[in-house]
Amino acid sequence: MANLLYFHLCRFVVYTFLCQTTIRAYNTGLSVELIHKNSPKSPFYKSNNKLYMHNRRDSFYRVPNKSYPLNGPFTRVTSNNGDYLMKLSLGTPPVDVYGLVDTGSDLVWAQCIPCQGCYKQKNPMFDPKRSKTYTPSPCDSKECNSLIEHSCSPQKMCTYTYPYGDNSVTEGLLSRETVTFSSTNGKPVVVEGIIFGCGHNNTGSFNENDMGIIGLGGGPLSLVSQIGKLYGSKSFSQCLVPFRTDPHTSGTISFGDASDVSGEGVATTPLLSKAGLPYYLVTLEGISVGDKFVPLNFSNKGNIMIDSGTPATYLPPEFYDRLVQELKKQISLPPIRDDPSLGTQLCYKSETNLEGPILTAHFEGADVKLMPIQTFIPPKDGVFCFAMAGTTDGLYIFGNFAQSNILIGFDLDRRTVSFKPTDCTKQ
Repeated sequence: MANLLYFHLCRFVVYTFLCQTTIRAYNTGLSVELIHKNSPKSPFYKSNNKLYMHNRRDSFYRVPNKSYPLNGPFTRVTSNNGDYLMKLSLGTPPVDVYGLVDTGSDLVWAQCIPCQGCYKQKNPMFDPKRSKTYTPSPCDSKECNSLIEHSCSPQKMCTYTYPYGDNSVTEGLLSRETVTFSSTNGKPVVVEGIIFGCGHNNTGSFNENDMGIIGLGGGPLSLVSQIGKLYGSKSFSQCLVPFRTDPHTSGTISFGDASDVSGEGVATTPLLSKAGLPYYLVTLEGISVGDKFVPLNFSNKGNIMIDSGTPATYLPPEFYDRLVQELKKQISLPPIRDDPSLGTQLCYKSETNLEGPILTAHFEGADVKLMPIQTFIPPKDGVFCFAMAGTTDGLYIFGNFAQSNILIGFDLDRRTVSFKPTDCTKQ
Protein backbone atom coordinates (compact mmCIF):
# COMPACT_ATOMS: atom_id res chain seq x y z
CA MET A 1 0.00 0.00 0.00
CA ALA A 2 1.63 3.20 -1.13
CA ASN A 3 1.74 6.25 1.09
CA LEU A 4 0.76 8.62 -1.77
CA LEU A 5 -2.86 8.91 -2.86
CA TYR A 6 -2.18 8.69 -6.59
CA PHE A 7 -0.82 5.15 -6.25
CA HIS A 8 -3.47 2.45 -5.88
CA LEU A 9 -1.74 -0.34 -3.95
CA CYS A 10 -2.71 -3.16 -1.63
CA ARG A 11 -1.05 -4.04 1.65
CA PHE A 12 1.46 -6.84 2.25
CA VAL A 13 0.64 -8.30 5.63
CA VAL A 14 2.25 -10.41 8.33
CA TYR A 15 1.03 -11.62 11.72
CA THR A 16 3.64 -12.76 14.27
CA PHE A 17 3.27 -14.89 17.44
CA LEU A 18 5.59 -13.61 20.18
CA CYS A 19 6.75 -14.49 23.69
CA GLN A 20 6.64 -11.95 26.49
CA THR A 21 9.86 -12.19 28.52
CA THR A 22 12.85 -10.00 27.77
CA ILE A 23 16.43 -10.66 26.69
CA ARG A 24 18.97 -8.79 24.59
CA ALA A 25 18.59 -8.74 20.80
CA TYR A 26 20.80 -11.13 18.84
CA ASN A 27 23.25 -9.86 16.24
CA THR A 28 22.43 -12.67 13.79
CA GLY A 29 19.18 -11.18 12.54
CA LEU A 30 15.49 -11.73 12.94
CA SER A 31 13.21 -14.26 11.25
CA VAL A 32 9.43 -14.23 10.85
CA GLU A 33 7.42 -17.34 9.98
CA LEU A 34 4.54 -16.83 7.54
CA ILE A 35 1.38 -18.86 8.17
CA HIS A 36 -1.90 -18.98 6.27
CA LYS A 37 -4.94 -17.43 7.95
CA ASN A 38 -6.65 -20.83 7.54
CA SER A 39 -3.79 -22.64 9.25
CA PRO A 40 -4.58 -24.23 12.63
CA LYS A 41 -1.62 -22.14 13.90
CA SER A 42 -3.50 -18.96 13.03
CA PRO A 43 -5.65 -17.12 15.62
CA PHE A 44 -8.22 -16.62 12.82
CA TYR A 45 -8.36 -20.32 11.83
CA LYS A 46 -11.65 -21.63 10.46
CA SER A 47 -11.80 -25.18 9.17
CA ASN A 48 -14.01 -24.31 6.19
CA ASN A 49 -12.02 -21.29 4.94
CA LYS A 50 -11.53 -20.90 1.18
CA LEU A 51 -9.31 -18.43 -0.61
CA TYR A 52 -10.95 -15.97 -2.97
CA MET A 53 -8.87 -13.79 -5.29
CA HIS A 54 -9.71 -10.13 -4.84
CA ASN A 55 -9.42 -7.96 -7.96
CA ARG A 56 -8.06 -4.91 -6.12
CA ARG A 57 -4.81 -2.98 -5.65
CA ASP A 58 -6.77 -3.53 -4.11
CA SER A 59 5.30 -29.27 -9.13
CA PHE A 60 7.77 -27.40 -6.68
CA TYR A 61 11.44 -26.67 -7.09
CA ARG A 62 13.62 -29.07 -5.09
CA VAL A 63 16.30 -26.98 -3.39
CA PRO A 64 18.05 -27.08 -0.03
CA ASN A 65 16.12 -25.57 2.86
CA LYS A 66 17.37 -22.29 4.28
CA SER A 67 19.02 -22.76 7.68
CA TYR A 68 18.58 -20.11 10.33
CA PRO A 69 21.07 -19.19 13.09
CA LEU A 70 20.54 -21.37 16.16
CA ASN A 71 20.04 -18.30 18.34
CA GLY A 72 18.31 -16.12 15.76
CA PRO A 73 15.00 -14.42 16.50
CA PHE A 74 12.00 -16.24 15.03
CA THR A 75 8.30 -15.37 14.95
CA ARG A 76 5.12 -16.84 13.48
CA VAL A 77 2.84 -15.18 10.92
CA THR A 78 -0.57 -15.72 9.25
CA SER A 79 -2.14 -14.69 5.94
CA ASN A 80 -5.45 -12.97 5.33
CA ASN A 81 -7.23 -13.16 1.94
CA GLY A 82 -4.11 -12.71 -0.16
CA ASP A 83 -2.17 -10.68 2.41
CA TYR A 84 0.41 -11.83 4.95
CA LEU A 85 -0.15 -10.80 8.54
CA MET A 86 2.24 -10.17 11.46
CA LYS A 87 1.68 -10.20 15.19
CA LEU A 88 3.90 -7.95 17.30
CA SER A 89 4.14 -7.76 21.07
CA LEU A 90 3.96 -4.04 21.75
CA GLY A 91 4.67 -2.22 25.00
CA THR A 92 5.46 -3.21 28.61
CA PRO A 93 3.74 -5.42 29.58
CA PRO A 94 3.62 -6.65 25.97
CA VAL A 95 0.29 -6.65 24.11
CA ASP A 96 -0.31 -8.63 20.93
CA VAL A 97 -0.91 -6.38 17.93
CA TYR A 98 -1.83 -7.89 14.55
CA GLY A 99 -0.66 -5.56 11.77
CA LEU A 100 -0.76 -5.68 7.99
CA VAL A 101 2.82 -5.84 6.73
CA ASP A 102 3.19 -3.48 3.78
CA THR A 103 6.30 -3.19 1.60
CA GLY A 104 4.75 -0.16 -0.13
CA SER A 105 4.93 2.13 2.91
CA ASP A 106 7.25 2.78 5.83
CA LEU A 107 5.13 3.67 8.87
CA VAL A 108 4.46 1.11 11.61
CA TRP A 109 1.17 1.90 13.38
CA ALA A 110 -1.55 0.35 15.51
CA GLN A 111 -5.04 1.40 16.55
CA CYS A 112 -4.84 2.99 20.00
CA ILE A 113 -7.24 3.91 22.80
CA PRO A 114 -9.01 6.36 22.63
CA CYS A 115 -10.12 5.57 19.08
CA GLN A 116 -13.47 7.22 18.35
CA GLY A 117 -12.92 7.50 14.57
CA CYS A 118 -11.63 3.98 13.98
CA TYR A 119 -12.75 0.91 12.06
CA LYS A 120 -14.14 -2.10 13.94
CA GLN A 121 -11.48 -4.33 15.48
CA LYS A 122 -12.00 -7.83 16.91
CA ASN A 123 -9.17 -7.81 19.48
CA PRO A 124 -8.70 -5.15 22.18
CA MET A 125 -6.88 -2.02 21.02
CA PHE A 126 -3.49 -1.00 22.36
CA ASP A 127 -3.80 1.30 25.38
CA PRO A 128 -0.66 3.47 25.67
CA LYS A 129 -1.56 4.45 29.24
CA ARG A 130 -1.05 0.85 30.37
CA SER A 131 2.49 0.59 28.96
CA LYS A 132 5.50 1.57 31.07
CA THR A 133 7.66 2.11 27.97
CA TYR A 134 5.35 4.22 25.78
CA THR A 135 6.76 7.65 24.88
CA PRO A 136 5.17 10.14 22.43
CA SER A 137 7.60 11.88 20.09
CA PRO A 138 8.02 15.67 20.36
CA CYS A 139 7.34 17.98 17.42
CA ASP A 140 10.98 18.83 16.90
CA SER A 141 12.16 15.21 16.72
CA LYS A 142 13.90 13.86 13.63
CA GLU A 143 11.27 11.15 13.15
CA CYS A 144 8.46 13.70 13.26
CA ASN A 145 10.07 15.87 10.60
CA SER A 146 10.59 12.85 8.34
CA LEU A 147 6.82 12.61 7.84
CA ILE A 148 5.26 14.66 5.05
CA GLU A 149 2.05 15.43 6.96
CA HIS A 150 2.68 16.24 10.62
CA SER A 151 1.82 18.95 13.12
CA CYS A 152 2.04 19.78 16.84
CA SER A 153 -0.47 18.88 19.50
CA PRO A 154 -1.19 21.41 22.30
CA GLN A 155 1.30 19.39 24.37
CA LYS A 156 3.99 19.89 21.68
CA MET A 157 3.82 16.24 20.66
CA CYS A 158 4.03 15.03 17.03
CA THR A 159 0.67 14.34 15.40
CA TYR A 160 0.63 12.69 11.97
CA THR A 161 -1.66 12.02 9.02
CA TYR A 162 -0.59 9.14 6.78
CA PRO A 163 -2.70 8.45 3.64
CA TYR A 164 -2.55 5.34 1.44
CA GLY A 165 -3.26 4.74 -2.23
CA ASP A 166 -6.61 3.03 -1.58
CA ASN A 167 -7.82 6.11 0.39
CA SER A 168 -7.17 4.49 3.78
CA VAL A 169 -5.83 6.97 6.34
CA THR A 170 -4.31 6.76 9.81
CA GLU A 171 -4.05 9.76 12.14
CA GLY A 172 -2.56 9.85 15.60
CA LEU A 173 0.53 10.46 17.73
CA LEU A 174 3.98 9.43 16.54
CA SER A 175 5.59 7.54 19.43
CA ARG A 176 8.32 5.16 20.59
CA GLU A 177 7.67 1.78 22.13
CA THR A 178 9.28 -1.55 23.00
CA VAL A 179 8.60 -4.44 20.59
CA THR A 180 9.14 -8.10 21.53
CA PHE A 181 9.94 -10.89 19.06
CA SER A 182 10.39 -14.59 19.79
CA SER A 183 13.38 -16.51 18.41
CA THR A 184 14.57 -19.82 16.99
CA ASN A 185 15.73 -21.03 20.42
CA GLY A 186 12.47 -20.07 22.13
CA LYS A 187 13.88 -17.06 23.95
CA PRO A 188 12.28 -13.69 23.19
CA VAL A 189 14.11 -10.73 21.67
CA VAL A 190 13.29 -7.24 22.90
CA VAL A 191 13.86 -4.21 20.68
CA GLU A 192 13.49 -0.90 22.48
CA GLY A 193 12.58 2.49 21.05
CA ILE A 194 10.79 1.40 17.87
CA ILE A 195 9.05 4.40 16.25
CA PHE A 196 5.38 3.76 15.55
CA GLY A 197 2.13 5.59 15.05
CA CYS A 198 -0.43 5.37 17.82
CA GLY A 199 -3.48 5.70 15.58
CA HIS A 200 -6.52 7.41 17.12
CA ASN A 201 -8.45 8.00 13.89
CA ASN A 202 -8.12 5.28 11.23
CA THR A 203 -10.38 4.63 8.26
CA GLY A 204 -10.25 2.59 5.07
CA SER A 205 -10.29 -0.93 3.66
CA PHE A 206 -9.57 -2.87 6.84
CA ASN A 207 -11.31 -5.88 8.38
CA GLU A 208 -11.84 -6.70 12.05
CA ASN A 209 -8.65 -8.82 12.24
CA ASP A 210 -6.44 -5.88 11.25
CA MET A 211 -4.98 -3.84 14.11
CA GLY A 212 -2.71 -1.58 12.05
CA ILE A 213 0.05 -1.75 9.44
CA ILE A 214 3.69 -2.86 9.62
CA GLY A 215 5.57 -0.75 7.05
CA LEU A 216 8.41 -2.73 5.42
CA GLY A 217 9.27 -0.25 2.66
CA GLY A 218 12.63 1.44 2.18
CA GLY A 219 11.82 4.65 4.06
CA PRO A 220 13.48 5.76 7.31
CA LEU A 221 10.57 4.82 9.59
CA SER A 222 10.02 1.29 8.26
CA LEU A 223 10.60 -1.74 10.46
CA VAL A 224 13.35 -2.81 8.04
CA SER A 225 15.24 0.46 8.45
CA GLN A 226 14.84 0.53 12.22
CA ILE A 227 15.92 -3.09 12.74
CA GLY A 228 18.77 -2.56 10.26
CA LYS A 229 20.33 -0.04 12.61
CA LEU A 230 20.53 -2.76 15.28
CA TYR A 231 21.89 -5.55 13.08
CA GLY A 232 24.31 -3.46 11.03
CA SER A 233 22.65 -3.98 7.65
CA LYS A 234 19.36 -2.92 6.12
CA SER A 235 18.29 -6.14 4.48
CA PHE A 236 15.46 -8.64 4.68
CA SER A 237 14.20 -11.68 2.81
CA GLN A 238 10.83 -13.33 2.39
CA CYS A 239 9.65 -16.78 1.39
CA LEU A 240 5.89 -16.86 0.80
CA VAL A 241 3.99 -20.13 0.64
CA PRO A 242 1.54 -20.51 -2.26
CA PHE A 243 -2.10 -20.12 -1.33
CA ARG A 244 -2.95 -23.54 -2.75
CA THR A 245 -0.97 -25.51 -0.16
CA ASP A 246 -1.61 -27.40 3.06
CA PRO A 247 -2.79 -24.81 5.63
CA HIS A 248 -0.39 -26.31 8.20
CA THR A 249 2.57 -24.97 6.20
CA SER A 250 4.20 -21.59 6.67
CA GLY A 251 6.76 -19.27 5.14
CA THR A 252 9.22 -16.79 6.62
CA ILE A 253 10.49 -13.23 6.71
CA SER A 254 14.05 -12.66 7.97
CA PHE A 255 16.02 -9.54 8.88
CA GLY A 256 19.75 -8.86 9.12
CA ASP A 257 22.24 -11.71 8.70
CA ALA A 258 19.43 -14.28 8.65
CA SER A 259 18.14 -12.75 5.41
CA ASP A 260 21.11 -13.75 3.23
CA VAL A 261 20.07 -15.28 -0.11
CA SER A 262 22.95 -17.25 -1.62
CA GLY A 263 23.91 -20.56 -3.18
CA GLU A 264 22.96 -22.39 -6.35
CA GLY A 265 20.16 -20.94 -8.46
CA VAL A 266 20.30 -17.33 -7.19
CA ALA A 267 19.58 -14.58 -9.73
CA THR A 268 20.18 -10.94 -8.79
CA THR A 269 18.89 -7.69 -10.27
CA PRO A 270 19.61 -4.03 -9.40
CA LEU A 271 17.28 -2.40 -6.87
CA LEU A 272 16.29 1.09 -7.93
CA SER A 273 14.50 3.87 -6.09
CA LYS A 274 12.84 7.21 -6.68
CA ALA A 275 13.44 10.22 -4.46
CA GLY A 276 11.15 10.30 -1.45
CA LEU A 277 9.40 6.98 -2.22
CA PRO A 278 9.86 3.76 -0.19
CA TYR A 279 9.16 1.39 -3.09
CA TYR A 280 11.30 -1.56 -4.23
CA LEU A 281 11.67 -0.97 -7.98
CA VAL A 282 13.35 -3.29 -10.50
CA THR A 283 13.50 -3.40 -14.30
CA LEU A 284 11.29 -5.91 -16.14
CA GLU A 285 12.39 -6.56 -19.74
CA GLY A 286 9.67 -9.04 -20.70
CA ILE A 287 7.99 -12.35 -19.84
CA SER A 288 8.34 -15.67 -21.64
CA VAL A 289 5.35 -18.00 -22.01
CA GLY A 290 7.02 -21.36 -22.38
CA ASP A 291 9.72 -20.73 -25.02
CA LYS A 292 7.95 -17.69 -26.51
CA PHE A 293 9.47 -14.38 -25.37
CA VAL A 294 6.99 -11.50 -25.03
CA PRO A 295 9.00 -8.26 -24.80
CA LEU A 296 8.00 -5.23 -22.76
CA ASN A 297 8.13 -2.47 -25.34
CA PHE A 298 9.66 0.28 -23.24
CA SER A 299 13.06 0.35 -21.58
CA ASN A 300 12.39 2.48 -18.50
CA LYS A 301 14.64 1.53 -15.60
CA GLY A 302 12.79 0.68 -12.40
CA ASN A 303 9.54 0.08 -14.27
CA ILE A 304 7.94 -2.39 -11.85
CA MET A 305 7.55 -2.57 -8.09
CA ILE A 306 7.99 -5.77 -6.06
CA ASP A 307 5.06 -5.51 -3.67
CA SER A 308 4.25 -8.37 -1.34
CA GLY A 309 1.09 -6.51 -0.34
CA THR A 310 -0.60 -6.73 -3.73
CA PRO A 311 -1.89 -10.20 -4.70
CA ALA A 312 -2.05 -9.81 -8.50
CA THR A 313 0.67 -8.67 -10.90
CA TYR A 314 -0.22 -5.43 -12.76
CA LEU A 315 1.25 -4.75 -16.20
CA PRO A 316 0.85 -2.27 -19.09
CA PRO A 317 -2.43 -3.14 -20.89
CA GLU A 318 -0.89 -3.72 -24.33
CA PHE A 319 1.81 -5.99 -22.87
CA TYR A 320 -0.76 -7.86 -20.77
CA ASP A 321 -2.96 -8.44 -23.84
CA ARG A 322 -0.04 -10.00 -25.73
CA LEU A 323 0.67 -12.28 -22.75
CA VAL A 324 -2.95 -13.41 -22.67
CA GLN A 325 -2.99 -14.17 -26.38
CA GLU A 326 0.13 -16.32 -26.04
CA LEU A 327 -1.33 -18.16 -23.02
CA LYS A 328 -4.48 -18.96 -25.00
CA LYS A 329 -2.33 -20.48 -27.74
CA GLN A 330 -0.43 -22.71 -25.32
CA ILE A 331 -3.29 -23.84 -23.06
CA SER A 332 -5.43 -26.51 -24.70
CA LEU A 333 -8.57 -25.79 -22.63
CA PRO A 334 -11.20 -23.26 -23.78
CA PRO A 335 -11.36 -20.07 -21.64
CA ILE A 336 -14.48 -19.49 -19.54
CA ARG A 337 -16.75 -16.99 -21.29
CA ASP A 338 -20.12 -17.42 -19.54
CA ASP A 339 -19.41 -16.41 -15.92
CA PRO A 340 -20.04 -12.68 -15.23
CA SER A 341 -18.59 -13.01 -11.71
CA LEU A 342 -15.13 -13.52 -13.21
CA GLY A 343 -15.19 -10.22 -15.11
CA THR A 344 -12.56 -9.96 -17.84
CA GLN A 345 -10.04 -12.31 -16.21
CA LEU A 346 -8.58 -15.17 -18.24
CA CYS A 347 -10.01 -18.24 -16.50
CA TYR A 348 -10.26 -21.97 -17.13
CA LYS A 349 -12.26 -24.84 -15.64
CA SER A 350 -10.21 -27.68 -14.22
CA GLU A 351 -11.04 -30.29 -11.58
CA THR A 352 -7.39 -30.45 -10.52
CA ASN A 353 -4.52 -27.96 -10.67
CA LEU A 354 -4.37 -26.22 -14.03
CA GLU A 355 -1.70 -27.58 -16.35
CA GLY A 356 -0.27 -24.50 -18.03
CA PRO A 357 3.04 -23.28 -19.43
CA ILE A 358 5.90 -22.07 -17.24
CA LEU A 359 6.31 -18.30 -17.36
CA THR A 360 9.70 -16.65 -16.98
CA ALA A 361 9.91 -13.06 -15.74
CA HIS A 362 13.00 -11.49 -17.29
CA PHE A 363 14.32 -8.83 -14.93
CA GLU A 364 17.57 -7.01 -15.70
CA GLY A 365 20.21 -9.72 -15.19
CA ALA A 366 17.78 -12.13 -13.50
CA ASP A 367 15.40 -14.69 -15.03
CA VAL A 368 12.71 -15.90 -12.60
CA LYS A 369 10.63 -18.97 -13.50
CA LEU A 370 6.96 -18.99 -12.47
CA MET A 371 5.10 -22.29 -12.24
CA PRO A 372 1.30 -22.49 -12.84
CA ILE A 373 0.71 -22.56 -9.06
CA GLN A 374 2.23 -19.05 -8.98
CA THR A 375 0.35 -17.67 -11.99
CA PHE A 376 -3.14 -19.24 -11.88
CA ILE A 377 -5.24 -18.80 -8.74
CA PRO A 378 -8.61 -20.48 -7.96
CA PRO A 379 -11.27 -17.85 -7.11
CA LYS A 380 -13.70 -20.72 -6.59
CA ASP A 381 -13.76 -24.51 -6.81
CA GLY A 382 -12.87 -25.89 -10.22
CA VAL A 383 -11.87 -22.50 -11.69
CA PHE A 384 -8.36 -21.12 -12.21
CA CYS A 385 -7.72 -17.50 -13.26
CA PHE A 386 -4.58 -15.80 -14.53
CA ALA A 387 -3.20 -13.79 -11.59
CA MET A 388 -2.10 -10.84 -13.72
CA ALA A 389 -3.98 -7.85 -15.07
CA GLY A 390 -3.50 -4.74 -17.16
CA THR A 391 -3.52 -1.28 -15.59
CA THR A 392 -3.37 2.22 -16.97
CA ASP A 393 -2.29 4.07 -13.82
CA GLY A 394 1.41 3.93 -14.71
CA LEU A 395 2.60 2.00 -11.65
CA TYR A 396 3.29 -1.66 -12.45
CA ILE A 397 3.48 -4.30 -9.73
CA PHE A 398 4.98 -7.78 -9.35
CA GLY A 399 2.42 -9.18 -6.89
CA ASN A 400 2.64 -11.74 -4.12
CA PHE A 401 0.95 -14.61 -6.02
CA ALA A 402 3.92 -14.61 -8.40
CA GLN A 403 6.39 -14.21 -5.51
CA SER A 404 5.37 -17.43 -3.74
CA ASN A 405 7.89 -20.30 -3.59
CA ILE A 406 10.74 -17.87 -4.26
CA LEU A 407 13.20 -16.80 -1.57
CA ILE A 408 13.51 -13.08 -2.30
CA GLY A 409 16.23 -11.03 -0.64
CA PHE A 410 16.17 -7.22 -0.52
CA ASP A 411 19.60 -5.72 0.22
CA LEU A 412 19.08 -2.01 0.78
CA ASP A 413 22.80 -1.40 1.33
CA ARG A 414 24.02 -3.08 -1.87
CA ARG A 415 20.87 -2.01 -3.75
CA THR A 416 20.05 -5.47 -5.09
CA VAL A 417 17.15 -7.92 -5.13
CA SER A 418 17.98 -11.65 -5.28
CA PHE A 419 15.64 -14.51 -6.27
CA LYS A 420 16.13 -18.17 -5.42
CA PRO A 421 13.56 -20.89 -6.34
CA THR A 422 12.60 -22.45 -3.02
CA ASP A 423 9.94 -24.74 -1.59
CA CYS A 424 8.73 -22.21 0.97
CA THR A 425 6.51 -24.83 2.63
CA LYS A 426 9.73 -26.38 4.01
CA GLN A 427 11.33 -23.24 5.40
